[in-house]
Order: sequence, then structure tokens, then C-alpha cells
Amino acid sequence: MSPTRTLARIAVIGDVMVDRYITGSVSRISPEAPVPVLLHGAERIVAGGAANVAANAAALGAAVALVGLVGHDQPAEQLRGVLSDHPSIDLSGLVIDPARPTVTKTRVMSGHQQIVRIDAELSAPAAGHVAEELVARGRVAIRGASVVVLSDYAKGVLTDAVIGALIAEAQAQGVPVIVDPKRRTFEAYRGATLVTPNRKELFEATGLADDTDEEAARAAEAAARQFGGDVMVTRAEKGMTLWRRGGDVKHVPAHAREVFDVSGAGDTALAALAVSLADGREIETAMEIANAAAAIAVSKLGTAIVTRGELEAALNRQIADAVPPGALVSREEAVAIAAAWRAAGETVVFTNGVFDLVHPGHISLIEQAALEGDRLIVGLNSDASVKRLKGESRPLQDESARARVLGAMRDVDLVVLFGEDTPGELIEAIRPGVLVKGSDYKPDQVVGADFVIASGGRLVLADLVAGRSTTALVKAART
Repeated sequence: MSPTRTLARIAVIGDVMVDRYITGSVSRISPEAPVPVLLHGAERIVAGGAANVAANAAALGAAVALVGLVGHDQPAEQLRGVLSDHPSIDLSGLVIDPARPTVTKTRVMSGHQQIVRIDAELSAPAAGHVAEELVARGRVAIRGASVVVLSDYAKGVLTDAVIGALIAEAQAQGVPVIVDPKRRTFEAYRGATLVTPNRKELFEATGLADDTDEEAARAAEAAARQFGGDVMVTRAEKGMTLWRRGGDVKHVPAHAREVFDVSGAGDTALAALAVSLADGREIETAMEIANAAAAIAVSKLGTAIVTRGELEAALNRQIADAVPPGALVSREEAVAIAAAWRAAGETVVFTNGVFDLVHPGHISLIEQAALEGDRLIVGLNSDASVKRLKGESRPLQDESARARVLGAMRDVDLVVLFGEDTPGELIEAIRPGVLVKGSDYKPDQVVGADFVIASGGRLVLADLVAGRSTTALVKAART
């Protein structure tokens, strides 16, 4: 997920809510009734439902048009206040219905334990001029969007008529529609691109279990027949399953995380999925990103926001964890892995060279470099680069062989090729905390040293092993 990009534009339409958390401590039971007495500590207000999807999408870097119903009451004002922290959310699509309260869920918490939840809502379907206004504002939001999200919590916003009108508008504009469903069956979503039920919603819609991957695929296929699109099932500890028209199936395992609270995790996953699709990613990749976002969300207490930085760090960590020590990786992978190591507080060290015939001088350089930090990345000149620098007779070993030898050294964490004459661009991309070069160089001769030092890092000149060089070995072999 590139940090410099045009904002993805998403329309989020559905049941907006206020999530209120009252926290405190319990030390006794009431003498009036067998209930705990909470010593009030604090209160906080966060966006819930469709508003939580919008807040997460904004935190992930999207411009969001939010459409839904609120009352003419204090919770509506509180919701606007919370969402004002995200200037990329357009709130002009919120329709005020004085006849109903803003949907509010109040959770009373002692520590991490929820004691009771109190809901204030009127779930009657929107009708008359209110429904017409929802459709009108929804159409405006869709016309400026790359992806439409229908967040259906069955609180009265997304009636059959409203859903039909909005999906028709999206189809006319060529905009994909993702639906988070709360219906017994999915026929009302006909024309949607993707529906994202959880396990309970999938079972209620199909009557089929999803205990195994094969069962999940069959249940998703049955659900897809109800509306004609793709299905992505969120399966809690079992991960996610994607069933696509044509029969392609992909399963993504859940990430191991300590689970504090699943509240809002589905909204976070939905937001990450929508932002990823709006950014132009394939749906399979978007699902993996959504899975990572959900894992972060459940590790937080209460309805939570996952930021773009948190998600990028988690994705980079996944890449890092999947790469074996000493692997030859692409520049893009090296950048992501180095970022993950830095985020974990580890010091990244970089050194570079041709390493054509590895000799004790090379070994000494690698050993000294490894002592300067936690992770060592070795930049390796490509074959074309070596030929330009040392002539047509070099290298003696091709780049894959040289990388294999380097990667086998216990101190080397990653090997990455560079085709330029110098490693300057690679160093600026990886951003090491320590740059190591042989002491036959002076500090002002070391490429990348200025960048590393200006970034708060260090330059280290390693001691040389006298009389050891590949050029000398080649000359001796030819005489």
C-alpha cells in the first residue's frame, strides 16, 4: 500500500450507529438486587455500523461519502463530532429523521469484561420522503465513487426498494457493490458484486455448515446462487473463504492474535477490502489485506480504528515472516521486510559488493557487519552491473550462484540484487540504520553514507583482511 497515492473514493451507505462505552470497576454486589455495582470511570463515543466502516476506510487513506439515517438528537451530534476527526469523510449524505433516534449501543464495561449492552433504536423500515432522500443522496455518493459498500445492519435504512435503487445506480455507473448482509436470505442483493457474510449469517442464509474449507466453499456457492455474485465468508478463527463466479475458491487462514474484542472487526475488514479494491487490487489480494486488518482490530479493546500505518506494518511483517533467512528477494520485498524489522525495533544493517569468489576478506566483512545490528541485508551487484564495472570476463559466477553462496552464510538475513553501478538507490529505498563498507574507503567515498547519516544512522568502516581480493585470486589462477 503505497504511502503516496490519489485518495480512493468510496461510498458507504447503510445503518450508521453510535457506540458508547461506559467503563469502570466492580468490587461489590448491589444490596438492592443481585447485580454488580460499577464505579463509574470514563465514557467514550466511537462510530459504529456503517459509520465505523467509513471511519476505518478514512483511516486507511480513502475519501468517503457516508449515507445513512440519524435522529435529531445528541447522539447524532456526538457522531458528527467523532467523524470530524476524519476530514476525508463527507457527511452531507446523512439524512435526519426526527421520528427515530440515532441508533446507539451502550456497552458497560468492567476492565475488559462487558457487563451489559443497552440498545436505543427504531428498526422500522425507512419509508416515504425519508427513503426517497436516502436514495437521492446515495445516488450522488455512488456517482463519485470507485467502490460502493452497503452496510446492512437491518436497522431500517437498506429496505428492498432502497437496495434495488442503489444497486441499479451502481450498475449504471459501472461501480462494484460490496454488501455486508444482515438478512435471512440474499435475494434482495441481486446485482451486487460481492456479499461478505460471517459464519452465522452464511448458515442462516443457506442452512449449510462451514466447519471445513470444503463445507465453506459449498455454503458460499449456495449463497451466491441467491443473488448472482461472489461471496467472501469471514470465518473467525478459521480465516476467510472467497468463492467466485466460475467456481474459483481461495481460503486464507486467520492470523494468530490475542483476541481482546471482536466488536467492529467485521467493519474494519470490510473497509480494508473496499479500500484495497478501490486502489485497484485484485479481490484475492484485497481479501488478504482485509484479513490482516481484522486481526489488528480484534487485538484492540472495543470498536476500534485500524490505521494505514498499522496495516502496512502488519502486512510487511507477514512478508518478513514468510521469507527464510538468507533468501534472495526483490527490491520491493526487501523494502517491505526492512520496514517490518524497523517497526519491531530492530536495527537494519546494509553492506554490498560483487562477492564473486567468496574469500576470508568477504567473510570478515559479513561478520563485522552483522555485529552492528539485528538484521543484515547484503546488496549484490547484478551480472550486468559487474560486467560494466570489471569487464566482460566477470563475474566468474552468475548472480543466482553468488546470491546462493551469500544466503548460506549464517549472518546474512537477506540478499537483494541491484543493477545500477552503485547501491545508492537501493540504500535510499531500504533505509538501513547502519551502512558497512571496507576500510579501504574513506567516509566521503562511501555511496549512500550521506543519506544514512542524515537519516540518523551510522557508517562503519570494517577492517580488511590483508592480501585478500577476488581480483588477486583470479590473477593467481591464470598464471
